[in-house]
Amino acid sequence: MTPGRLGELLGLPPIPQGTWAEEALYVSPAALRRRREPGEMAARLRALPGIAEVRVRADGFLEIAVAVPGELVAELAGQVPGAFPVTGVSPWPDAPRTWSNTGFVVKYAYMRAAAVPRWAEDLGVGGRFRPELLDGRWDRAVLRLLAEVYGRRASRDPGWAAYAERLALAYHDAFEREAALPKGDEEPSALHTARVWLARAVGAVLAEGLAALGETASDRL
Repeated sequence: MTPGRLGELLGLPPIPQGTWAEEALYVSPAALRRRREPGEMAARLRALPGIAEVRVRADGFLEIAVAVPGELVAELAGQVPGAFPVTGVSPWPDAPRTWSNTGFVVKYAYMRAAAVPRWAEDLGVGGRFRPELLDGRWDRAVLRLLAEVYGRRASRDPGWAAYAERLALAYHDAFEREAALPKGDEEPSALHTARVWLARAVGAVLAEGLAALGETASDRL
């Protein structure tokens, strides 16, 4: 179950909550907005594939835990690149191109994410995408941030700069700690394939954020 699909069912994008280290959780007031009993909406959601649990809070909001958070990757990685509207102004200077410049950190994360699929092809990484394999600590941290993009797209004040900075830092951590590509004589695995898909999703979302700020997403620095 993906945020896009949940948004269609609920009428608005669900809001990711917590760190997702243990549970991939969304919160939604949709039952209140649609004037339905929260219990009725919760029962409908529980019957759907990909839903691990639905809880009704005292305030009527729904807490929705999804079984495989990595499923959102296919939804984002498969989005068709287009002309994104400029909705803000980039706060980042071009220089210095060092870790002290958050703009560089974002652009370097995009460059890494864009490079992974190219390198993967050269190394023979392929096969079916298995989203359930994106269950490592750092992978889940990236998934948690990717889940925010749905709500930001619908917001009048999406805060692209701060969001892109957070996503970039999370992806740098994942890139450096949970290898997306085989090393040395290591054989390509299904986990490598899953992380290549994750890179595609990160690249797509960072490109969208950069474009919204009037920046160009380039795979070269």
